[in-house]
Amino acid sequence: MAIILVVDDEVGIRELLSEILIDEGYDVRLAENATAARKIREQLRPDLVLLDIWMPDMDGISLLKAWHAGGQLNMPVVMMSGHGTIDTAVEATRFGAFDFLEKPIALQKLLSTVQKALKHDTPAQRPPLTLEAFSRLAFVKEFRRRLEQAAAKAPVLMIKGATGGIAEMAARTLLPARAPWLDLSAGSNALTQEMLEKAAGGILFVPDLSVLGKMQQMNLAFAVDRAEKLNFQLIVATAAPLPALAEQGWDAKLLARLGEVWVAMPPLASHADDLPEIAGLLLANLIERGEVPVRRLSTAALNAVRTLPWGKHGEASWNVLYALVRNLALTSLEEEILAEDVSRVLPETPEEDSPVQSFLPLFEQPLREARDAFEKLYFEHHLRREGGNMTRLAERSGLERTHLYRKLKQLDIRLKRNDD
Repeated sequence: MAIILVVDDEVGIRELLSEILIDEGYDVRLAENATAARKIREQLRPDLVLLDIWMPDMDGISLLKAWHAGGQLNMPVVMMSGHGTIDTAVEATRFGAFDFLEKPIALQKLLSTVQKALKHDTPAQRPPLTLEAFSRLAFVKEFRRRLEQAAAKAPVLMIKGATGGIAEMAARTLLPARAPWLDLSAGSNALTQEMLEKAAGGILFVPDLSVLGKMQQMNLAFAVDRAEKLNFQLIVATAAPLPALAEQGWDAKLLARLGEVWVAMPPLASHADDLPEIAGLLLANLIERGEVPVRRLSTAALNAVRTLPWGKHGEASWNVLYALVRNLALTSLEEEILAEDVSRVLPETPEEDSPVQSFLPLFEQPLREARDAFEKLYFEHHLRREGGNMTRLAERSGLERTHLYRKLKQLDIRLKRNDD
C-alpha cells in the first residue's frame, strides 16, 4: 500500500484529500506545516508527497529545496497551488517537483496525477558537494586532513570562517555513507532524546550559529551534552567571533563547550590562482542541485574572479565567493557569464574600508597635528599587531629602541607593564 503524505495548513483540504485517497486504498499521513512534514519524513519515506506552497512556518518551495539539498528528495513531490502561485509551482519543477495541482483540485485530476507520480521513477539524487571535489588543491587537502583528524576524537567540532553552503560542504565531507544528517537550524520545536538516538552514527549540523533563536540554542545545548554518549557528531559553523555571540545573549558555558575544538577554513587571499577552479566547481554543484539555471563562466569572468580583492573579506571570503557565484548564475541573462557580470554583482566594500575614507578627518587638521595623529595610529596599530613587543616594534618601524620609547611618550601612547 502506497504511503502518501499530504502537507497543507488548511485542515479542510487535508481532511478532504485524506478521505479521497483513503477511499482509493492509499495509506495517508497528514502534516499541517513544514515542521511536521520534516518529522514524518525523518520517520519514514513516503511514496508520494502532496505539498502546499503557502504555509506559515516555511513555504513549500523552501521545504522542497531543503529536501533536495539534504538528499531526501527520493520520492515524487506534487505541489499544490492556488491560482496566484501557479508560476511558482511550475518553477518548483526545476527543484525536483514532479508536477503541480491547481486549487480547487478536481477529483479526476488528483487521482490521475497521483497514479502517474507513483509510477514515476524518481531519479537518483546526486551526492552533495564535499571537499573531495577539491582534492587537487593542496591547501584544501590539508584543511580536510585537519578536519578529519579533529573529528575523529572530538564529538563536538566548530568550523570557523564560513557558514551556509560552504560550511555544509566541509561538514558533509565527514558524513559516513547512508548515515543520518540533521540540520538543527531547520526546526524550532524542542529536540528530543528519541530524535538524537535516530541520529546515531551521523551528523547534527548548524550552518550558522549567529541565526539561532533561543529555542534552537537550547536544542543545541541539549545535543552537546549527549553527542558522545549517543554516538553522533555535532558540527557547528560560524563566521562571527564567539565574544560577539556572547554579546547577543548566548550562554557563556555553551559557547565555551562549542569552541573547545575548532578548525578554520583556509583563507583564499593567498590562493588567487585556484579561485577559477573553485568557482567552477561551486557553479557546477549549484546547477546539479537545480538551484540555478545552466550557466558557464567565461575565461574573462574567471580571470575577473581571480583578481578580486579577497584579502579584504578576511575569513568570510569563502562565503563571498559562494554568494558571488550563485548571484552570477541567477542574474546572468545569457548562458555564458561574462566579466561584465562579475563587475555588476561585485560584493560592496564599505566606505570605511577605503584608506582615503579612513584618513579624511586628518585632512582637515594642520600638517603637524595630522602627522602626529597618523604616527599615533601607526604605532598603536603595530603595538597591537606585535602583542606589545617593543623589540619587534623597533624592527618594524626602523627606530632605535631609545628613540622609539621617546616617540611613544611624545605621542602619549602608554605601554602596559608587561610590554617588552
